[in-house]
Amino acid sequence: MAPGKPGKSTGASENPSVTLFREYLRIDTVHPKPDYDAAVQFLERVGTDLGLACQKVEVCQGRVVLILTWQGTNPRLRSILLNSHTDVVPVFEEHWTYPPFEAVKDSQGNIYARGAQDMKCVSIQYLEAIRRLKTEGKSFARTIHLTFVPDEEVGGHKGMEMFVQRPEFKALNVGFAMDEGLASPSDTFSVFYGERSPWWIKVKCTGSPGHGSRFISNTAAEKMHKVINSFLAFRESEKQRLKSDSNLTLGDVTTLNMTMLEGGVSFNVVPSEMAVGFDIRIPPTMDLKAFEKQVTTWCRDAGEGVTCEFHQKCMDQHITSTEESDPWWKAFSGVCRDMKLQLKLEIFPAATDSRYIRAAGHPAIGFSPMNRTPVLLHDHNEFLNEQIFLRGIEIYARLLTALASVPPLPAEG
Repeated sequence: MAPGKPGKSTGASENPSVTLFREYLRIDTVHPKPDYDAAVQFLERVGTDLGLACQKVEVCQGRVVLILTWQGTNPRLRSILLNSHTDVVPVFEEHWTYPPFEAVKDSQGNIYARGAQDMKCVSIQYLEAIRRLKTEGKSFARTIHLTFVPDEEVGGHKGMEMFVQRPEFKALNVGFAMDEGLASPSDTFSVFYGERSPWWIKVKCTGSPGHGSRFISNTAAEKMHKVINSFLAFRESEKQRLKSDSNLTLGDVTTLNMTMLEGGVSFNVVPSEMAVGFDIRIPPTMDLKAFEKQVTTWCRDAGEGVTCEFHQKCMDQHITSTEESDPWWKAFSGVCRDMKLQLKLEIFPAATDSRYIRAAGHPAIGFSPMNRTPVLLHDHNEFLNEQIFLRGIEIYARLLTALASVPPLPAEG
């Protein structure tokens, strides 16, 4: 979709929810130096305005999780958790039509900013859905918690991964969680019930050094060649498997990409050591231990002096039930049927903080209500149309009503 002409920055006719969204987008929380303090202050202000209880948990120095709570009428019941992250990925401004932190709205209602899809939209949609429900005088048996976490875009290691281990998280008494999904270019809405396990692997090859004019045996480069060939042959087989089966999505296969190469000091010196990095994303259907053995075999077959180290190795393969017998999914899917939303159930192809929530034993669904929208997370000219954004508030308001009204479960007495 080609960008339209810039529209008015804010006018009397703009929906206040859109104005709030654009205000949040203008807070620069881009890595490597995200302004988390400004984001937390903004969100705390909105939460206070809504009459929500506020709690801040510093999981490590400079990394704060903000919790906003709408207390239910029966606090003993398990709660609904609405999670979102406050950080965004870097931008290359020269490739953007509009400045990426000005939240320009064009004549078509498209709002351009880093975080428009990933995922500041969802944060504000949560809040505005609660505003709508409170304005209507609604109350629910189950408590609703909103968590705004840092560092998801760099792995969540100083965010949700640490937070789920803390007593403050356990005190939330989570029954069901919602987190980010992806936009969908079609009429359907993508719903993610699991994720692929991210593995980041560095393979180091050592060998004989020497002058660049000679045929030296047992070089690091020769071993590296074998390693790369083995890894990329597997990559090609998975690529063809996806291509040949229309029922598969990206989340159903293992993607493998060579992302780093290191080695060498001079053109005329054969290096004694080289290294290669791979980003691998593994679906829940893969036997992780068997795949690790395969990786070990590839390295061993390349020769002596080849070692493999993991920089990230997620072994969790929890998935969330999408069976109609599950009370949480029944509530979620029932709203979608009533609203005539077409759902596409998928394994998330990348990684989100949902994996930490599921690993802690809680069902979690990844869902961002953005259909008829190109997938532009992490891309240039990331945008979201204001009508799609506003429709998402309505969808969340309906979902929260159903989820927070799920009757007491047997385990809850």
